[in-house]
Parts: sequence; structure tokens; C-alpha cells
Amino acid sequence: MRCLLMLGWVLVLGLTACGRKAAPSEAAWVDLLGPQRLEQWQAAGIVEEGDFQVREAELVLGIGAPMTGCKFLGWSQLGISGAYELRYEALREKGEDIFGMCTFPVPKREAHMTFVIGGWGGVLTGFSSIDFRDASENSTRAEQRFANGRWYKVRLEIGAEELKAWVDEKLVANVSIKGRQIGLRPGDVDHCLPMGFATWGTQGRIRGLQVRPKT
Repeated sequence: MRCLLMLGWVLVLGLTACGRKAAPSEAAWVDLLGPQRLEQWQAAGIVEEGDFQVREAELVLGIGAPMTGCKFLGWSQLGISGAYELRYEALREKGEDIFGMCTFPVPKREAHMTFVIGGWGGVLTGFSSIDFRDASENSTRAEQRFANGRWYKVRLEIGAEELKAWVDEKLVANVSIKGRQIGLRPGDVDHCLPMGFATWGTQGRIRGLQVRPKT
């Protein structure tokens, strides 16, 4: 009798386990500053931009007049068509303004946007542009102090209907873009397409840049 009961419990547990769906595994991060991809980075070609260098798995953007940019030419090779995550670290060496501004494609929208960090005098973060309003004017605007010589961790979640941004693990923007007009702020930031970085009157560095599809 005891053996029959034990057999019954084994069958029940086995059926229960078979009925469960396995949790989806997260995609692996892809390093965009690894040795095999460094040659896919180049200066944005902005008039009077500062010096741009790729060295020791870092992007270094010198002080421009006022803007310096760079772009990644290998984005189409990544095969990302849906929502995805970007993470990187940004440091401002000199200056008091934007130092790690990231421009990126928005999936399924045939559009691009920008995450601003350190803008408008050095304290603003946010996404540009939503309904023709840049980061200083829309609901994603947030403010914090950024110190020169310190690395800040940035993570972006980018989807066709929602954008999120964290700085040092703090959520600084969370916005729905469903049914809204999105695009780039007018100016030289379009030189950073399809994906890239820019500084404004500052010298900045980028490291640890990785991307992965969202599952």
C-alpha cells in the first residue's frame, strides 16, 4: 500500500512538472567595444567636432565647438528587430554639460531617439524627442548632479511602445510612446545614426557598451 501511494505522488509530481512552462532565458549581452568591433566605430562628421578616439575598449570624445559625435556602423549586423537593452558607462573628464548622450533606433517605428545625460548646464537626463518636445520639455525630464572624473552606469530599455532609463540603478525615465510622435531633436545629432554617442562642450568617455534583445 505504501509503495502504491509513493508511486502515485511520483506520478502527480511528474505531471505537474511537465505542465510547467520553463522560464524564458535571457539573451546574452553582445559587446560593442570588443576587439572585433572597434573598426566599426568612426567619427560622426559634425562640423568643428573635437577629436574622436577608440582606445583600450573605450570611446573618447574630445571637446567640440560645441558638439562631438561618433557612430557605430555595425548595427544592422546585430539582427535586432524587436525590443532591446543597452548598457554602458559614461564619464565626463572636462566641461559642464552633456557627456554620454546616446542615440539609438526605436524598433518597429523607423525612427531614432536620444537619451541625454548631463544636459542643459550639466544636470538633466531624459529622452528626446517626444511629440516634438526635447528632454528639457517632456515628461522624461529628471535632474541630478554629475561629477567630473566619475563613471556613471546607464541602462536603457527600448521598445516600440515604451522607453526606460536607469542611471546608477536609479530609474530616471519610464514613458509610453505608443501613438506618440517620436524622433531626433533638430541639429547635428542625426550624424550619430544609426547608433552612436555625443558630447556637448565636454570631453567624455564611454566603456562597457553592450546590447541584447529583450525576451
